[in-house]
Amino acid sequence: MGDIHRRAVVALGITALVAPLTVALGSTTAQAASCSAQAGPYQKQVEKFLGRPVDGRQSTTDCKAIKAFQTKHGISPNAGYAGSVTWGVMNLMNKQKAVGNNPNKAGKCPVNKGRIACVDLTLQLSWIQDGKTLKYGPVPVRTGRNGHETRTGLKKVYWRDIDHISSLYHVPMPYSQFFDGGQAFHSVGISVWAPPGSHGCVNMTKKDATKYWNMLRKGDDVFVYGRKPGT
Repeated sequence: MGDIHRRAVVALGITALVAPLTVALGSTTAQAASCSAQAGPYQKQVEKFLGRPVDGRQSTTDCKAIKAFQTKHGISPNAGYAGSVTWGVMNLMNKQKAVGNNPNKAGKCPVNKGRIACVDLTLQLSWIQDGKTLKYGPVPVRTGRNGHETRTGLKKVYWRDIDHISSLYHVPMPYSQFFDGGQAFHSVGISVWAPPGSHGCVNMTKKDATKYWNMLRKGDDVFVYGRKPGT
């Protein structure tokens, strides 16, 4: 047992070092989890989000629906339990949807810079605007996890590499547009809602990263503000 325990610890350590693979590895392990028969502390909220009967009681059908959501978005363990992480993702989705087509309503992203890519860490949203005119988005993004936060402030796109491979994590970063050291917009092959987050980059779907690639140029402004939940 001691040897098995040591190997498990080493595996977990390796997983923690590789940000883009963390969720993928966690999901693979979680898929073996049995379906929970226990109601979670956010049972009613999760039931409502999924369009299930809101009774606060766990049913087999409830569990399957929750489990499917967890699997889709890389939430581990994906045992169908309505816990804080699952509800946190759903609650964020609700808040993102509520923004509608006016992501800069509070005027926090500069409107005097011309074309600029804005990143709201609090709501995990990004968009491109030109002055006060919304050009694209808002779209959901996945920013840096606790300890690897996406840095805030006004920046500029300084390097673009459509087929970039991370020299640190040795994983693909398609449509990379770097704006602060190793932090960049780029696409990922996992859910942009998958916890706990990136190692600082702004992860996007391939569709959105492609659109950003076509709309932004070297020298364009990027403004990052807010604070990602859990950081």
